[in-house]
Amino acid sequence: MVFNLSEQNSIANQFLMELRDKALQQDRLRFRKNLERLGEIMSFEISKRLTYTTKVIDTPLDKCRVNVMKEQPVLITILRAGLPFFQGFINFFDRADAGFIGAYRRETLDTVQIKFDYITSPITSGREVILIDPMLATGKSLLDSVNQIMKRGKPANIHIASLVAAPEGIKFLAEQMPMSYSLWTYAIDEKLNAQSYIVPGLGDAGDLSFGAKL
Repeated sequence: MVFNLSEQNSIANQFLMELRDKALQQDRLRFRKNLERLGEIMSFEISKRLTYTTKVIDTPLDKCRVNVMKEQPVLITILRAGLPFFQGFINFFDRADAGFIGAYRRETLDTVQIKFDYITSPITSGREVILIDPMLATGKSLLDSVNQIMKRGKPANIHIASLVAAPEGIKFLAEQMPMSYSLWTYAIDEKLNAQSYIVPGLGDAGDLSFGAKL
């Protein structure tokens, strides 16, 4: 299931526009802050799909019944581009367990490979997992990340959180994912270019957040 949050107008459109604008995105602090804001907004939307239970509390005047999340999700992000986006999620899911995946693209003349150098994650068996990666391009790094997560236990649900998605990546996940999942994004862009970057996209979120790689 794909949730495209741009189908309804909201303040998120403003933040995404600022991320895309090649003049505005040169302000690194503003770029990271907008990633964080969009993480917070998407957290709120995903929270509507989680499991809730009723809790009775004492107010200063009487008892009150409220619906609260039964359990905090597990937040897992792909380093390094995902860190500012991840911050928005952990601002809202502030008692969540968190995991981190170190992955990078290794390009040859005719292929793009995804290499994993590092992964740390809590047990995910039977839990709601939010996998946070700003850009869904080919979908290969996300699929490999899901396979790594499943080695630590099959989640009850996986919510993939991306700022911008390419049609090719959406199709690839639909065909290859080993379990049911939902995809959350703020935009489905036109295509991938020959280098497997999203067009029109917004550039390299990691470089724009932290500086170009050597």
